[in-house]
Amino acid sequence: MNIDINDIKSFVTVAELKSITAAANKLNYLQSNMTAKIKKIENHYDRQLFIRQPKGVELTESGLHLYSQYKKMLFTWEETENKIHQQKKFLRFGTNASLGGMRFYPAFQQLYETYPDLSITMKTGATGFIEDEILQGHLDIAYILGKPQHKNLQYIHKADDHLVLIGKNLINSNDFRDGINHQNILLASTECCYAKTLDQLYIDHQLNKGQLTHIYDLEALIQFTQLGMGISMIAKSLISKYKIPYYMDIPEQYRNIGLYLIARHDHIFTPIENQFVGLNDTRPI
Repeated sequence: MNIDINDIKSFVTVAELKSITAAANKLNYLQSNMTAKIKKIENHYDRQLFIRQPKGVELTESGLHLYSQYKKMLFTWEETENKIHQQKKFLRFGTNASLGGMRFYPAFQQLYETYPDLSITMKTGATGFIEDEILQGHLDIAYILGKPQHKNLQYIHKADDHLVLIGKNLINSNDFRDGINHQNILLASTECCYAKTLDQLYIDHQLNKGQLTHIYDLEALIQFTQLGMGISMIAKSLISKYKIPYYMDIPEQYRNIGLYLIARHDHIFTPIENQFVGLNDTRPI
């Protein structure tokens, strides 16, 4: 049996969602049909491509190689679809300010090379702001750090991360409670997942906050915490990026967050959006 484009899309979707059930729901297939497609591909290559687990699936080494190749094939397919059908070339995209717009520069660059007349709208902000922009139809897709909050949005998990406290004043504390009690707090926004988690820490442990200061420039906020002007919270993946020397872990029940691609539940990803997502899937958080 020959492999067709729908089989390739099915394989890629299962690989990215790490779930045959979730992939079937997304592509409007019966789970049995999705399972059959994956089995068909595995039989074609005579390789086990997924490891079945109680809560989903993981790619084998052969599966990872095939996923990389299939993503390239899908990019070419979607590029062809765009050029033949002459679809309107625009991308309305949002992301957390903490992730940084430059993270997406390589993907934008390749899309502009492919579509010189591409129109890109990009907004950055706190997780809550970006989610609202998607819900109100001002943006179509976004990458955010946080946890799923809205039933009218689809959250496609891309990576795991966790939160840490940052601030020079933390180095004299053996416990996070001593480290944050009565400390001044520096935040870019009270609507971000960092601020909400920090609030919960103070509430749950009956601690007192110091003065709250809003600093909207992320790099300035980080540098001020490292001078000792107060504390903040950030994703641990950003520690090396910004070369942050003073930070502290928090209890496990508070720390876990994820990187998600989000869109409205009724949104159908355009070929250009799929290409953009594919280009970013190969980049680390």
